[in-house]
Amino acid sequence: MNERSISLNEINPKEFFGTQNSTIKHIKAFFPKLKIVARGSEIKAFGEPVILDEFEKRMEMLIKYFDKYNSLDENAIEQLLTASGKSEKNSKTAEGVLVHGVAGKLIKAQTENQRKMVSKMESNDMLFAIGPAGTGKTYTAVALAVKALKDKEVKRIILTRPAVESGENLGFLPGDLKEKLDPYMQPLYDALRDMIPFEKLNAYIEKGVIQIAPLAFMRGRTLDNAFVILDEAQNTTAGQMKMFLTRMGKRAKFIVTGDPGQVDLPRKQVSGLKTSLLALKDVKGIANIYLDDKDVIRHRLVKEIIKAYKTIDSD
Repeated sequence: MNERSISLNEINPKEFFGTQNSTIKHIKAFFPKLKIVARGSEIKAFGEPVILDEFEKRMEMLIKYFDKYNSLDENAIEQLLTASGKSEKNSKTAEGVLVHGVAGKLIKAQTENQRKMVSKMESNDMLFAIGPAGTGKTYTAVALAVKALKDKEVKRIILTRPAVESGENLGFLPGDLKEKLDPYMQPLYDALRDMIPFEKLNAYIEKGVIQIAPLAFMRGRTLDNAFVILDEAQNTTAGQMKMFLTRMGKRAKFIVTGDPGQVDLPRKQVSGLKTSLLALKDVKGIANIYLDDKDVIRHRLVKEIIKAYKTIDSD
């Protein structure tokens, strides 16, 4: 008896197999002449070569679908196991979707300015997204990066922040450098965990497909075939910003996000974000988008807080 083995690399078997192994039950019903055994992250099938060839083909379809949408519902399984083997998400449901996140969550731009971010990245290689906290700058940028990676437009994602403390000193935190910096990079990890399943995200990080590092680690690098995001750019110096922007290599996309109202640099230190916006305002291929309190997608009070602080800042 012939045997074929399928490994679920970088996929959580429990999520792929479904509740009470529903996916395996569908596969077994579709291939009654095969003996199919699922153990851990491996599926083995025993039977005739011709049927095993078809089994491999259908399994590849199921895995590709799960890899794209991070879910497998009953309708999708049925369609992928039919003669045509074709299954597409409803076009109306998929309209405007950037990424199918964990458990099939639809990640899309939610406000007009977020949609402008998406549009401007289609026609530019570098984008400055400026606005207050809670406007979805970082989240939308990460979604665009994950989309580019999934669509094979880039080979890696690089996320970075300047390691400037907001009233705290990293040197006094316990642990090695990574342990000190990981909490500071948490917003980037949080966004990624919404969009990429845990196993796959860990594998991407281990392989260097996704890199999260402080800005200082960018020095001397050339970032080719990469989608690069500089977050919290208001806390860069002019020198740091110039260093970062000149890392841009071939077939790269850069997004710089920042909030000019939350600068943590020492007094009299000019923000690199401010200088770069002035210096690059007329450069073709670089776009700017300014988000405001209308784009706030956190708690409703965040919008009110931003408005309140505007009145103080204007005094």
